[in-house]
Amino acid sequence: MSSHHDNKLVLLGRFGAPHGVRGEIRLQSFTSNATSIADYGVLTDKTGAKSIELLSVHPHGKDMLLARVAGVTSRERAQALTGLELYLSRANLPPAQEDEFYCADLIGLRAIAANGETLGHVCDVRNFGAGDILEIKPLSDAETYFLPFTKLIVPCIDFTAGYLVINPPIETQASPED
Repeated sequence: MSSHHDNKLVLLGRFGAPHGVRGEIRLQSFTSNATSIADYGVLTDKTGAKSIELLSVHPHGKDMLLARVAGVTSRERAQALTGLELYLSRANLPPAQEDEFYCADLIGLRAIAANGETLGHVCDVRNFGAGDILEIKPLSDAETYFLPFTKLIVPCIDFTAGYLVINPPIETQASPED
C-alpha cells in the first residue's frame, strides 16, 4: 500500500455507558477478534489529542466488552468517555492479508462507473449496524450520497490504480398507468 495510508486513523471501537461505580465502561469493538482491541497499545480520539490506554477488556453480553481504562477509577470519569470513538494510526496495524483491506484504505479512492466515467471519490465509509456504506463525493458540488458496500455495487477495487468501480443500483420507477 502507498504511504498515504499510514497517516490515516482507523476506527477500532466506541465507548458506551459506564458499568458499575469503579470506572469500568462498556466498549464496542470493531476488530475481527473483539478482545484484541486491547492489544494495540495506546489508542486516540479522532483528533489524536486524547490518548486512551485500555488496561483490560472482557466480554460482556453478545456484542459488548467491559473495559478498564488507565486513569479511570470512578463512574464519573467513565461517564465522561461515553460515546468516545477509539482510533489507531493505520501504520500501527498489521498488513492486510491478500484480498483483504481496511475500510480506511477505501477513503480517497476514485469512484468510477463501469464505462470508465469518474463519478467522484470515496470520502467516508460508515456503518450504522447493517453493513458498510460508502459515502461518495461527486465531482460536482452536489451533496454526497451513500451506496451499500457490496460485491454487487462495488465489483472491482484497484488500490494500485487508486479507484473502485461503482455499479449503482437501478432505481425502480412506477410505470405510467394507461
